[in-house]
Amino acid sequence: MRLRAMTMADIPAGLLLNQSAGWNQTAADWERFLKASPEGCFVAEVHRHVCGTVTTISYENRFAWVGMVLVDPQQRNQGIGTKLLETAIQHLDDRTIATIKLDATPQGRPLYEKMGFVAEYEIERWTLRRTMTDLSAAGPSREEILSGSFPDSIVETDREAFGADRSYLLKSLHRNAPDFTMEIDDSDVLQGYTLGRRGLFADHLGPWIARNNSAARLLLEAFLVRSTRKTLVVDCVEANSAALGLLASYGFTYSRLLTRMYRGPNTYPGRPDMLCAILGPEFG
Repeated sequence: MRLRAMTMADIPAGLLLNQSAGWNQTAADWERFLKASPEGCFVAEVHRHVCGTVTTISYENRFAWVGMVLVDPQQRNQGIGTKLLETAIQHLDDRTIATIKLDATPQGRPLYEKMGFVAEYEIERWTLRRTMTDLSAAGPSREEILSGSFPDSIVETDREAFGADRSYLLKSLHRNAPDFTMEIDDSDVLQGYTLGRRGLFADHLGPWIARNNSAARLLLEAFLVRSTRKTLVVDCVEANSAALGLLASYGFTYSRLLTRMYRGPNTYPGRPDMLCAILGPEFG
């Protein structure tokens, strides 16, 4: 096995791995990783065949994110995933980034705990599967209060909610799916916003941020109208019972559990109380 830095030429191999795992990432997502961290994404090769990946992104050096820990099903149980994760952590340690975060599946959590990660809070993936009849029956979106623009207020509020600036990612999402960028203002105060992605098999809502239940509902309703895909996914913060209730009321069903974890001091936790849904487990 050989470990090396990932390059743009490896994107097709990365796509094959996330397809085989049933993950929703696209080539545009892999490009985001590599542009944000050209020296911090890695692949494992066996006989020059890419059989594993891991990505890292640093957010203002406040903390870094680890994601896309993928191993070819035919090469599993050989320690490849562990070696990739160790390589990513060593890379971040060498850059003296004190805090590393990730979103763990139940299967991966024991490994991360052995490496010093501790739980911060739980995240639930909820999925909606619609028929063509459902799509044709969708009502109008609330254009009078929701905007497709990308104001600085979103960047500022997102930094408060997430704990660090990630405007590069937000602007990239907006360029690819501007109709999912929505905001609600009240007396010039941002009450909530959303962005979204058109993934491999589903449209993904996130981040979904709201200061009150009314804003959360309006943003979700508008996303349901603006998305034309049959399958929608949302990674909702488990402690936000109002957001979970909204998803259930619109027909979403629970799919899986994730645990947000961190290694090192959690100096910049953000505002989890503002989070209805995260951007995604691969980005934070």
